[in-house]
Order: sequence, then C-alpha cells, then structure tokens
Amino acid sequence: MRQTEMHLSETDRQKVAEIRTKGLRHARAVNRAHILWCLDQGVPEAQIMAVLGIGRTALWRTRAAYLQGGLELALFDLARPGRPRKYGADIQAQVTELASSPPPPGRARWTMAELHQAIKHQQGLPAIGRETVRRMLKKNA
Repeated sequence: MRQTEMHLSETDRQKVAEIRTKGLRHARAVNRAHILWCLDQGVPEAQIMAVLGIGRTALWRTRAAYLQGGLELALFDLARPGRPRKYGADIQAQVTELASSPPPPGRARWTMAELHQAIKHQQGLPAIGRETVRRMLKKNA
C-alpha cells in the first residue's frame, strides 16, 4: 500500500492531542484525530487500519479532508441541510390554540383522535397526520 507523507502543523498537532486525550467528543472525531496523529507520526496505513478497525476509505478521506480544508474539516462533519419543515410556526400555533381551546361537549379534555378530526375540519389548516399533531403538541408542552 502506498504511504503518502503528511505532517500536521504545530497548532494542529496540539489540537489533535487534546481531542485524543481529553473531554467528551464524538467517537468519529476521536477516531479521525487518531488517524491524523498516526499519519503525522509516519505509521503505515495498514497498521492504522488494523489497530483502529477502519477501512481504507475512511483513512483516505480523513487525509484528503485535512489537506484540502484543514483540521476542522478533517475532524468534524459538515452540517447537513436536511429536509425543510413541512408545517411552519403559524400552523403549529393554530394546532396548539385548538388543543388549548375548550374540549368538545361531554368531554373533560381533548383526545388525540378528536383533535385530529377537529383539525381535519378546521378551515385554513392542511391535512396533518395524527402522529404529527401529537409531536407538535409534545414539543410545545
């Protein structure tokens, strides 16, 4: 296996040592810090993979990320955008308002099924699933 030399700067070396030895960190960040430290020390790739239990791709990606973007890019994952929220704050407020309104006649409180039915028949509210209503109310409780 080919071994590409890579050396950390002095400040990066200190940060990697700190991540490897102190504090609570994500396992991924610690593993990547170990990879960078081993590469800086000149440890063969095969030995790094065997000791850390990682694949060749993880090693190569960590090295490439460090060389392209520095320590932050190599150690920590980039934020992922995720899917945008389907229901905005205004719809959540309307659902919460309906749930805090007086319950149907003959009931002491809203049940999830009754609340879901009321939301279905409410003007200006889209079709919202029962589980989504439950999660909205749990988050706002």
